[in-house]
Amino acid sequence: MKRTVLVICLLLAVALAAILWLSRGPPAARGGTLTVYCAAGLKQAVEAAAADYQRECGTAVSLQFGGTGTLLSQLRVARRGDLFVAADDGSLADARKSGVIREVLPLARQYPVIAVRKGNPKQIRTLDDLLRADVRVALANPEAASIGRATQAALGARWQALASHAAVMKPTVTELASDLSLGTVDAAILWDSTVGQFAGLGWVEVPELTARVETASVAVLASCTQPVAGLRFARYLAAPEKGGAVFRRSGFTPAGGDRWEARPTLILYSGGVNRPAIESLLREFAAREGIEITTVFNGCGILCAAMKTMGDASNPKFPDAYYACDLSFLPPVAQHFPEAVVLTETDIGIVVPKGNPRGLHALADLARPNLRLGLCNAEQSTLGYLTNGMLRSSGLAVAVRKNVAVEVPTADFLINQMRANSLDAAIVYRVNAAPQAAHLDYLPIAHPGAKAVQPFSIRSDSPNARLATRLLDFLKTRRQNFEAAGFVWRGDEAARRSAEIEIPAWLRDDGSAPN
Repeated sequence: MKRTVLVICLLLAVALAAILWLSRGPPAARGGTLTVYCAAGLKQAVEAAAADYQRECGTAVSLQFGGTGTLLSQLRVARRGDLFVAADDGSLADARKSGVIREVLPLARQYPVIAVRKGNPKQIRTLDDLLRADVRVALANPEAASIGRATQAALGARWQALASHAAVMKPTVTELASDLSLGTVDAAILWDSTVGQFAGLGWVEVPELTARVETASVAVLASCTQPVAGLRFARYLAAPEKGGAVFRRSGFTPAGGDRWEARPTLILYSGGVNRPAIESLLREFAAREGIEITTVFNGCGILCAAMKTMGDASNPKFPDAYYACDLSFLPPVAQHFPEAVVLTETDIGIVVPKGNPRGLHALADLARPNLRLGLCNAEQSTLGYLTNGMLRSSGLAVAVRKNVAVEVPTADFLINQMRANSLDAAIVYRVNAAPQAAHLDYLPIAHPGAKAVQPFSIRSDSPNARLATRLLDFLKTRRQNFEAAGFVWRGDEAARRSAEIEIPAWLRDDGSAPN
């Protein structure tokens, strides 16, 4: 009897285990395998890096190879897969136009060369030599392979003559190299990185081709259903000490990437005014990338002071990116954040209780007796600094300051005190006042300085510079979120040098900038 019960229990346990296994499905169905479409010329490096990744991280990578153009045509139709490794910039531009890809991470740089047999037995030196009757030339189809596309673009009007003379035209760069290695042709135009992967080959550089430098990149497909896993592998491929090292050993020139971390932490310093627009966006970006974002919101004076206190960027807490409240607070840290991209602007005004019971309309009205006024601190915040400049240039600084009841680092504190009826008026950003329109009135200020412009900047030596760049790119696709928060959008403007930003004369009392 006991034996029968034991057998039944064992059978039930086996059945339960089988049900659980079947409910989970095979590894691919659980998202355990990444499907990667890879340009044939990058096969050696990507295969080796994928094997390393699977061994280190436990994620299986299924690779499918072909000419970049051929793969892109397939992806346009199938709309399946996780990643696309392309050999040139033009194909990625086409993929983006078609809506096939999202994030792009550069991997390596390469350029076309004339590949020949070792020792160059045909003594080929120039492009004209490829047109000789005794030279059998192999080219790649520009519709199928990136090397063909790059060659056609580099040669311009000369392409047709060479294509007409070609003994054979193949769909991938590796097939060209294989034909040359076997001796069935005398020369072929290959990537410089491809030549070293085949025994018995050498190359000749000509200026018409070497000027055509292309970037091989990995892109996350729009069809990717596991972006965290896809982006993690993409970061691994680009990391200098991981995939970058493999690419270098395979004869490529790595394009540079962030140092490898399975779950990196991005540190962002941001002025408090930006918080309503970006807080939810940061969570969305972090969830997609599978990373952590440590965000410090405060007045820009405090943020700049904190960076100066840390001394230099070797401090592990030094921010990777800085999203300032105004351009005037970038010059003090320009050595770390040399370039700025303006995303938004907002104007500055006076906020009063609904109905404006004190009848305030202009800066001069803030000097009226018995008025409880709230300002931001000029040393701690951008808003305080800009407010101080407006009052000083208007000759109102002394008179208005007699009514200041409170000075705080950020405008949200002033809004809270206005709602609590602790103040009669405060100077804030429009975006601070907009959510309280049912309770507070916002009065624009007639002064050229009543505006703040918000720039986003990435630390030049950040170990997460590529990640920070993707965050900036992500924010630039979310214009509607910024406008919904009350900002005016300026994210389509060209980047500018931080050191070249000029502080307006009315903001300077002694010729100095924020420091």
